[in-house]
Amino acid sequence: MNEASRLERLVGHLREFYGLLPTPPTDAFMLFVWEVLSYQAPPIKRDAAFGALKRNRSLTPDAMSTVAPKKLEESVKLVGSYFEQRVRALRTGIRLFQRDPDLPAAIKGPVPVAQEALSTLPQMGEGGADRMLLFAGDHKVLPMDTGVWRLVRRLGYDDVPDKELPDDLDAWKRASTYLTHHAAVTCDDKEPHCGVCPLKSDCPYGESR
Repeated sequence: MNEASRLERLVGHLREFYGLLPTPPTDAFMLFVWEVLSYQAPPIKRDAAFGALKRNRSLTPDAMSTVAPKKLEESVKLVGSYFEQRVRALRTGIRLFQRDPDLPAAIKGPVPVAQEALSTLPQMGEGGADRMLLFAGDHKVLPMDTGVWRLVRRLGYDDVPDKELPDDLDAWKRASTYLTHHAAVTCDDKEPHCGVCPLKSDCPYGESR
């Protein structure tokens, strides 16, 4: 058995520290909704809004298009910030998925085709398109949003550390899930909680604080 890489070990520490985390959906439309709700939002608020939409059975393009505007807005308000932008993005995405029912299949196609398909969707910046490629398209891409870039640089990486991941799609998805969560709730921008971080002993930034 090959020895685990440094990145795999770090992800393992995060997995032990946080336990089981909600993972991004593999359904393309559901993942689009997840991304819209995730932007600049704490995971706990994103999960509350996503759960509310799920309870309304509105996580397909057709179902969401028929949800009463008040119910949709009440669910999105659970995230807090960027309310109007999120609602606009969701309504645009609904129309795009309804207009192009082959969009989910395109995301699973060759990467250039998938990237072109994703370019039509709103709010796919900061790693969102790559998360769609990984979770909905099963492409081995490590999403690098602002938070994950900050985290890996603090850990001493100068580039995307994807070469340290094995040829196992689940390992890529697991790494993305835990790195993204850790960047959002512990290794944040202005007030990183280095005192409780499970990676501190292997983190040049944390050791220097």
